[in-house]
Amino acid sequence: MTPFTIAVPGGTLTGERRGGTGMPLIFAHGFGGSRRDWDDVIAAFPPDVPIVTYDQRGFGDSFAEAGRAFSHVEDLLVLLDALQIARADLCGVSLGGATVLGAALLAPRRVRRLVLVSPMLAGWSWSEPWVEQWKAIGRAARSGEITQARALWFDHPLFATLRASPQAAALRQSIARFAGQQWVRDDQRVEPPMAERLHAIAAPTLLLTGGLDLPDFRLMADRIAAAIPHVQRIDDPAAGHLLTLERPGEIAAAMATFLLP
Repeated sequence: MTPFTIAVPGGTLTGERRGGTGMPLIFAHGFGGSRRDWDDVIAAFPPDVPIVTYDQRGFGDSFAEAGRAFSHVEDLLVLLDALQIARADLCGVSLGGATVLGAALLAPRRVRRLVLVSPMLAGWSWSEPWVEQWKAIGRAARSGEITQARALWFDHPLFATLRASPQAAALRQSIARFAGQQWVRDDQRVEPPMAERLHAIAAPTLLLTGGLDLPDFRLMADRIAAAIPHVQRIDDPAAGHLLTLERPGEIAAAMATFLLP
């Protein structure tokens, strides 16, 4: 993997690129994570596929200028331009799912196929339990208690199945790398509700979900499955939210079947 850093207005995007043949595959991580969260999936994926994995703005090694409004979707399109990738397959987990969905809506000709792993939808009306848990984390972070905020995030119901798995240590390490600035202030621009625009997604889509994920994410996945015209859903009844850590081998196999000739 060859490292790169790309300038975007008010920030930078840091990532790695692997050469190969065929359609490039771009990976976008979830909230609080980094490109490292894809390591086990990439390790199980066919080695000759060209791959790009990067830290979204403000996460991992990527920089976000405080107070500068931005869009993760527009950042992804800038990344494609900088790497001279005219068209690609896009894969995103959770927040990254919203990023790649947004790219498919904004620039459909640049997206051949989509893979959505426990995806989030921009503009979602979150349930009261989610909002209350999120507020508690934010209060800790704004009080300067980032360690406490990280502990609350690790203990969040979103990760219940992962905490009970052998990959719990990997989750803890991922959260420990997160600076937590987005809990204090998130300069990401507000997007129009994505659920109302899903019917416009033209790219064939693979939707990978866990049967034990939280109700908000289950509902978002149901909306996606019902609205996107060409979607294939694989639902693991025993898995939770972060399939990238819980089921990396299974995800890689399903993606290879869907994406490769």
